[in-house]
Amino acid sequence: MSITRGGSQPSRKGPAENFTGSVRVDPLFQANAPARTAGAYVTFEPGARSAWHSHPLGQTLIVTAGSGRVQRWGGPVQEIRQGDVIWTPPGQKHWHGASPTTAMTHLAIQEQLDGKAVEWMEKVSDAQYGSLP
Repeated sequence: MSITRGGSQPSRKGPAENFTGSVRVDPLFQANAPARTAGAYVTFEPGARSAWHSHPLGQTLIVTAGSGRVQRWGGPVQEIRQGDVIWTPPGQKHWHGASPTTAMTHLAIQEQLDGKAVEWMEKVSDAQYGSLP
């Protein structure tokens, strides 16, 4: 058993090649073999969002504060808010981020396959981001 104290791991800025806008990643735990699960809090300032991406073993998001948007490839943009739980199946191309006017924080939990947890793709365009039904 190990205990990692809250706040003991430094926050980092979401890299510009994978995010649009201001994003902060607060790591919580890394996979400890043979386990493959890792988790982090990710905070998106208003208008910020991830690039399109997928996860080899899927991803669970738990919105802990604010409101935002999420979209799977080929589907409509959907609004999400505090308390929502989003499951994205393995390999499904998607993005997520804050609403245009409100920040959003989520707990992101995903597993690694052969040491890889995410496959980053192209950025989400302003038109894709703003296309609420």
